[in-house]
Amino acid sequence: MSIHVALEHRTHYAFDRPVGIGPHVVRLRPAPHSRTPVLSYSLTVEPADHFVNWQQDAFGNFLARLVFPGKATELSITVDLVADLTVVNPFDFFVEPDAERFPFAYGPDERRDLSPYFEVEEPGPHLKAWLAGVEVPADGMRIVDFLVAVNQRLQGDIAYTTRFEPGVQTPEQTLGLALGSCRDTGWLLVQVLRHLGLAARFVSGYLVQLAPDVRPLDGPPGPERDFTDLHAWCEVYVPGAGWIGLDPTSGLFAGEGHIPLACTPNPVTAAAVTGVVDECEVTLTYSNEVHRIHEDPRVTLPYTDDQWSRIDALGDAVDDRLAKGDVRLTHGGEPTFVSVDDMEGAEWNTAADGDDKRARAWTLTNRLADRFATGPLLLAGQGKWYPGEPLPRWQFGVHWRTDGKPLWSHRELLADPFAPGHATLADAEAMARALAVALGLPDDVVLPAHEDPLAALLTAARLPAGDPPEGHDAVHTVADTDRLDAGDPVGWVMPLHRHRGPGGGWATSRWRLRRGRLHLIPGDSPIGMRLPLDSLTWTPTPLEPDRSPFDERTPLPDGPGTTPAPADTAPATGAIRALRRVEPTGGRTPATVVPVEAAPPTALGVELRHGRLTVFLPPLTHFEDAVELLAVIEAVAVAAGHQLVVEGYPPPRDPRQQVLVVAPDPGVIEVNLHPAGSWRELVDTTEVLYATAAECRLGTERFELDGTHSGSGGGNHVTLGGATPAESPLLRRPDLLRSLVTYWQHHPSLSYLFSGRFIGPTSQAPRVDEARHDALDELEIAFGELERLGSETPPWLVDRLFRHLLTDLTGNTHRAEFCIDKLFSPESDRGRLGLVELRGFEMPPHPRMALVQSLLVRSLVARFWDEPYAAPLVRWGTELHDRFLLPWGVATDIARVVDDLTAHGIPFELPWLDPFLEFRFPRLGETSVAGVHIELRAGIEPWLALGEEVTANATARYVDSSVERLQVRVDGFNESRLAVTCNGRLVPLRPTGTPGTWVAGVRYRAWQPPSALHPTIGVHAPLTFDLVDLQNGRSLGGCTYHVSHPGGRAYETFPVNASEAKSRRGSRFTASGHTPGPVAVAPLLAQQPRGDGYPRTLDLRRPVPGPASPP
Repeated sequence: MSIHVALEHRTHYAFDRPVGIGPHVVRLRPAPHSRTPVLSYSLTVEPADHFVNWQQDAFGNFLARLVFPGKATELSITVDLVADLTVVNPFDFFVEPDAERFPFAYGPDERRDLSPYFEVEEPGPHLKAWLAGVEVPADGMRIVDFLVAVNQRLQGDIAYTTRFEPGVQTPEQTLGLALGSCRDTGWLLVQVLRHLGLAARFVSGYLVQLAPDVRPLDGPPGPERDFTDLHAWCEVYVPGAGWIGLDPTSGLFAGEGHIPLACTPNPVTAAAVTGVVDECEVTLTYSNEVHRIHEDPRVTLPYTDDQWSRIDALGDAVDDRLAKGDVRLTHGGEPTFVSVDDMEGAEWNTAADGDDKRARAWTLTNRLADRFATGPLLLAGQGKWYPGEPLPRWQFGVHWRTDGKPLWSHRELLADPFAPGHATLADAEAMARALAVALGLPDDVVLPAHEDPLAALLTAARLPAGDPPEGHDAVHTVADTDRLDAGDPVGWVMPLHRHRGPGGGWATSRWRLRRGRLHLIPGDSPIGMRLPLDSLTWTPTPLEPDRSPFDERTPLPDGPGTTPAPADTAPATGAIRALRRVEPTGGRTPATVVPVEAAPPTALGVELRHGRLTVFLPPLTHFEDAVELLAVIEAVAVAAGHQLVVEGYPPPRDPRQQVLVVAPDPGVIEVNLHPAGSWRELVDTTEVLYATAAECRLGTERFELDGTHSGSGGGNHVTLGGATPAESPLLRRPDLLRSLVTYWQHHPSLSYLFSGRFIGPTSQAPRVDEARHDALDELEIAFGELERLGSETPPWLVDRLFRHLLTDLTGNTHRAEFCIDKLFSPESDRGRLGLVELRGFEMPPHPRMALVQSLLVRSLVARFWDEPYAAPLVRWGTELHDRFLLPWGVATDIARVVDDLTAHGIPFELPWLDPFLEFRFPRLGETSVAGVHIELRAGIEPWLALGEEVTANATARYVDSSVERLQVRVDGFNESRLAVTCNGRLVPLRPTGTPGTWVAGVRYRAWQPPSALHPTIGVHAPLTFDLVDLQNGRSLGGCTYHVSHPGGRAYETFPVNASEAKSRRGSRFTASGHTPGPVAVAPLLAQQPRGDGYPRTLDLRRPVPGPASPP
């Protein structure tokens, strides 16, 4: 992700007469120790009649000494250079143990060598006062922290100004004015550090600042445009680290944008240009310009404005094609987000729940409701409950009507489900009884709900003998057994369901309970989840079946009114208002009371929890009923003037409502987006979602300790369907599903380019042909049946044909690349939604990348709708991983996909996928040796599931992520004269079809966990690559890749951003380190692979193959 910039610096002196120009010294060439790679450099001087001699001064700086034999009327000096602004981590250094804390003493040899850098000026009162304010603890201070503190304090004390007068202010002048140019503050910092006992020097150089791709959430916004100028700063010498750059103008350490030109003990000897001319009048002009000339694709700015305009136009064109074909496609997704502030917490790595995750999810839910919905209901409901998790997860739903009418009008009455409230039991009872009045229910069906004292007694009876330790949870359990009465209720419950008989309306029943009271099942779930349903009747109660999604729908009734909520919401009067302000039933038909044996066991609940009033919605089958019930609940809440939390069962799925769900998943927050009916809707939804998540300090990328850069770690599953199940193109044209599955199987790049790091047969979205090779035969039979039945294929048969084939190894239909759980489920109407979920998509870091991968899917749907794709499935065998886990294999295959779209009238452009290739397969390093270019890129490696292991608490299954893969690519390669080796092993390079370009993969163990495949095999570090001359038997050169920091640095914190992550990755590659001495060519050539199924992969875990046995 490097950026190459061209810097042009012109200095022009115009004289009023021809003058003699004396010798000049120019210090405008980057210093040898510049950490920013300078790819090219040019110094141009006018008049052309001059002589130039390049020298180095006593401090190692480059000098150009210019001599002018004749007179001239002008002098022009132009510097032109190209720099690679590869990210530099200014804190990536080691410090000798004796210098880790300030103050420290330099060794005698160091002090002698550094003697010019200790010279100080006599301090004045301002400098003495400033130095007196430097606070250092008695036991010292970490040297890095000390330097940061001094640099930032100086930056805060001295305001910046530009100053054209020659020379540098004294420290006294700068401190007295509290104002100075960069050279003034740079020299001041030099003197401050010297007075504090540190060796320091003055630096003159170029400062290059590029406008950021994305405005940071914290800190200064950065420049509005790319900028460069001459600059000055300071360097301090710390044993072990060497010279460290400090920029007091910004208060930051020097990074890749600081290009040093001259570093000297005194500013006088660091001047950019020095010399004399005859006496005359001089006009000085100068300019500094910087231009970007090369930018690698990167996730922070994946597309130029011109590219995006073409992408956007193609999205509209594909929409036109879909509309012309009457496809009626809807497009949803499940993007995932992580905290930008915490990359180490369990809730943002492995755990599904956490306090911070809950708070951010609720904030995100409210803001998304503001952006997308009109009159929405915010529902705190129960989420997924996975095996092994003690409780179900929570989820927040945003529900709103598609007709623009409100489902809930008074958002201010919807409380934060995690914030404590001030309501009382009296308020809860009043709310419950007011709801009963409004619904026409008899008062005697409203039952107080109590915690069960017998359950507490049983729990206490199972505790150890004696008193529990102070603070133990059992203290409260033992205390509760002192009384066996039911105590105060925790809420109220009223049986409620919809009457489907003549007259309709609401219905209820009178629950008869053996103990005379309603005692809840023990737990801390909402009241509606703890009802003792088994205590209601000896016979099974009827359950109302789900409403068919294919039923005709009529216009909805009006929702809640817009009566303003009472201004006075004091809890003390809430109960009274709730009873007095609710309108009497009047013309409302009283609820039908049916026997408990004939009534569904559903109930509306009101509970007081942590001072919050919560209303638990019962399960309903018709959206009309939910609209009516919510209108009643809101009217009562308005009358009572209380905030409440609406929880329980969500309104039933219905095409007349839109739903957006925010839910937890291990390590991430997942947003189940409402489907978009067009490209324009999809663009708006995606861009708003990413921007809103950023406002909540939620991001889309994470970084590992070693600098590995990935997406959120969660998915961005693509969901295809229709506005209604009956309109779903996947049910109307089952061949569309066949086309998608077949095309993905033919083009593995579609599986691997957009996926996360966990791929392979045991991943959460395995390809149909990974591990289960027999699946292809069975799938072809299913395709044959689909083709035989033709247009007469009923929807249920589509599910039957593919349900048992589109699964993972265990038969899990949800964990498959193509998930059809919600296409036409055999279990109930709830799963007959006409949806197919493409689960092989990882969360991309940028919204426009998410849109481009969605456009690719939409383009393929349009192409298959017009011309179904049917062909025999490919038996890839070992080539699937040998070829397509390398960036070359993915890139060549995805190019064929783009060519196919172009051939079918969809001008999708291959460069639009470059950001994905760069993100998925980052460049690890490159070098050139003897005219051969060697590039290393990361590849993909499947994480294989290990056998079950019994731990103290449970049975666990781990995956082996200790093996990694990289790609070696060589250009300008001659296989008859050259070979490439890795750690002395022959790399099995194979031609790519481009003359002179060869590629291969290398598998190696990157770390050695205690539980892994082949635990006795150690780490293959470092990886040394050699370009071997087969005729001379020697290495011509090479490069080295370290799987960890080459200096042994163990990072304790995660990278704070992509720049630091890239610098960590970059520090592990060096364009040197080839193997010395002669190379035995014959044994090397004997290592050629002999058809083991992976012809282009070197697996360093395997032993070195011996010579072939004679026949």
